[in-house]
Amino acid sequence: MATLSLDEEVRLFTNNAEREKYNLLGTLYGIIVALDYLERAYVRDAITAAQYSPACTRLLSQYMTMLKLVKDSVPSIDQFMTRYRMDNPAALHRIRVGVPATVEHSSEAGPETGKWIAETTQNFITFMDALKLRLRAKDQLHPILQELVTGYARFKGSKDWEGRSKMVSWLITLNSMKASEEITEEQSRQLSFDVEHAYAEFFRSLSSGKERS
Repeated sequence: MATLSLDEEVRLFTNNAEREKYNLLGTLYGIIVALDYLERAYVRDAITAAQYSPACTRLLSQYMTMLKLVKDSVPSIDQFMTRYRMDNPAALHRIRVGVPATVEHSSEAGPETGKWIAETTQNFITFMDALKLRLRAKDQLHPILQELVTGYARFKGSKDWEGRSKMVSWLITLNSMKASEEITEEQSRQLSFDVEHAYAEFFRSLSSGKERS
């Protein structure tokens, strides 16, 4: 009769597919915990709205991506949190709402403006992720940047934002290229710098109440 050694490591998986599944579930667990900490930090004024909003949007985006990857193992977020005894009500509420608290509770912007803020934020994240994934061709970058610039134009006062003029300038640069042409590594680094600057400026304007729709 086999004996169980207390020093022996207990494995949750027996093959690579199971290992990948548990890795994904662990990542989802971590995102929920991180989101809960973020929500509590914002409520306690430990972080500013300008710091909170992009971080929350990114975590919600990562959550949606992970949920697609584990959909066969996670019928619903409520069941997942119950199964793993997670007590993170702040994160659960934010997941159900789907947008940062700065958008949910905005007193200066109507529902449509809140939707625009969430969409523009997501466009920023998508474009920055594309650059990090080393996408360089015009036909890969132009549609994403065009959507970002279009979203920018919805906000009154955006014409005065330095970031918007730089994004328009990059759009013109891409427009002049052939579909298969690629930007250089130096251009990619500068574009990454410019879009990150524009992203920060966008949230500074929101937190200071400069945006109006």
